[in-house]
Amino acid sequence: ISHTWFLSIIQNEFRTGKIDLDSTMKLLEKLQMSFDFAHVKHVFKKTVDKRKAHTINIEDFRAIYRTIVHRPEFHELFRAYSPNSKVLADTELIEFLRKEQYETEACETTAVEIILKYEPIDEVRKRRQMSFEGFIRYMSSEDCSIFKNDHKNVYQDMNHPLCDYFISSSHNTYLISDQLIGPSHLWGYTSALLKGCRCLEIDCWDGSNNEPVVYHGHTLTSKIPFHSVIQVIDKYAFLASDYPIVLSLENHCSPKQQEVMADYLESILGDKLLTSTIGDTVVTQLPSPEALKFKILVKNKKVGTIEEGMLRRDLDSHGETGEISEFENISDEDETDEKAPLYPKSDSSKRKSERRSSPPPRKKAKLKKIKIAIALSDLVIYTKSEKFVSFDHSLANQKCYENNSIGEVRARKFVKHSAKEFVSHTSRFITRIYPKGTRTTSSNYNPQEFWNVGCQMVALNFQTPGVQMELQNGKFLDNGGCGYILKPEFLRNRNSTFTPHNVGRYSKPMSLSIRLICGHQLPPSNLSKTNKADPLVQIEIYGVPEDQAKKKSSVIKSNALNPRWDETFSFTVQVPELALIRFCVEDEISLVANEFLGQYTLPLLSLNKG
Repeated sequence: ISHTWFLSIIQNEFRTGKIDLDSTMKLLEKLQMSFDFAHVKHVFKKTVDKRKAHTINIEDFRAIYRTIVHRPEFHELFRAYSPNSKVLADTELIEFLRKEQYETEACETTAVEIILKYEPIDEVRKRRQMSFEGFIRYMSSEDCSIFKNDHKNVYQDMNHPLCDYFISSSHNTYLISDQLIGPSHLWGYTSALLKGCRCLEIDCWDGSNNEPVVYHGHTLTSKIPFHSVIQVIDKYAFLASDYPIVLSLENHCSPKQQEVMADYLESILGDKLLTSTIGDTVVTQLPSPEALKFKILVKNKKVGTIEEGMLRRDLDSHGETGEISEFENISDEDETDEKAPLYPKSDSSKRKSERRSSPPPRKKAKLKKIKIAIALSDLVIYTKSEKFVSFDHSLANQKCYENNSIGEVRARKFVKHSAKEFVSHTSRFITRIYPKGTRTTSSNYNPQEFWNVGCQMVALNFQTPGVQMELQNGKFLDNGGCGYILKPEFLRNRNSTFTPHNVGRYSKPMSLSIRLICGHQLPPSNLSKTNKADPLVQIEIYGVPEDQAKKKSSVIKSNALNPRWDETFSFTVQVPELALIRFCVEDEISLVANEFLGQYTLPLLSLNKG
């Protein structure tokens, strides 16, 4: 039957004789399986090289299809459940779903649904059976993805206050390469929003003609008009997610241009901009992502309270400014204020060299006054930026709608020396972490250590690929990729005694067994002229310190088409709610060096059995 079906699809193409590589690719696509060009090309070449030709006949095509599609590991499974090795009856498919896929609820309806969805051969489908062709298609489908199907939609309770969620956050969103001379570009905002990012950073400076601009101050990065940034945000805000966006303004503008910013925010964003409280004017707890759906919030310094701002709502406050006093940075760590110049501003090189050789004097804390346009200040509702002094100071003075930004170096010290206070702080207040100023190449820190203490906005450079962004993307695959993930209970509870270094009673040990079976159509090695690689797989767990683990498979020599490992790895995870698992495929290019081929990261609790 499958032979007749196969011929009926392909024979038309061979009416005129033989076909070339391009037609082979097109025909394979018609068979609705995913093919990698490098591998098809190699198998095709092997077939034609024997005959010194450039085209293949119908039998050759069938052989190529089987080489790539009829995977031995699928065949073994199929044969184990199909008595005649030709078809699976619905009852046999149910047994497979229960035993292999751990679908304990699987019944006739489930089986029939799968058959109707994946069985390509009409006759077999009508008999409510599944051929090997249907089985391959089912096994290669999203339904058999390692990522839990119901986690691909929003499934968590979205009615908690905002501070109860991890929020996908970007740093210097306007940059698309490094922090010194690279271009600033609107694409930075578009791509972050399309990835589900919900907290964007906008660095605003006075521009000419009273037009504020966005760029990395004191550097040679190019400038983009503030109004263009807001237009892009307006256009792409809610394509990937319905949940609120926070615009984190790093504001260096004069009050006059701050008013221009306020006008643009109101005129371009319209109803999307949150300009008043929802419900009560007196804010005792933050609203939920659900209550703020399709809203854009401004995060900036604010004069006075929300209540005072609300009373001014219908008055014209143009030309009015308020003042905020705050202590300048007194810490002498290597994390200059987030946007301090990255080189001393001076003309003579002599002064520069002196400045580098003598250590900077220990600054006394001095009070500085910041002028803020009332028009912009009043647009800040639930996300008021407040300078972080200490955990005690926040506990005594901070309001629920005030939030802090802490640099990674200082935050890392807190994780190490006062984790319990840090967890208590993040259970009450939104806390944003940002990369240190010395990361001029836009490199990233590991976000996991700050998620471990409940920091909501762990801001990363989205434009920089690497393990850190892979962890970010993997974590936020969860909950439908909406950019908000409900924190575990022990990071929301204000009386929690959880710390990442000492999980104590919060441990829910889970034993995890991963069977690494095989790979299929892996990217070939950069060193290979054909489709070869020497692949190995690293399986890594990221989480609280005691859960960090890494295991490595053996190397399969010169096979990227279908390497077979059949190895089992076991892990014990103490805090599964915070753990991510990363599968990284590498090509062993020498005894001391491996080259990255690909990776997939996902939350441990989103892992599908089977």
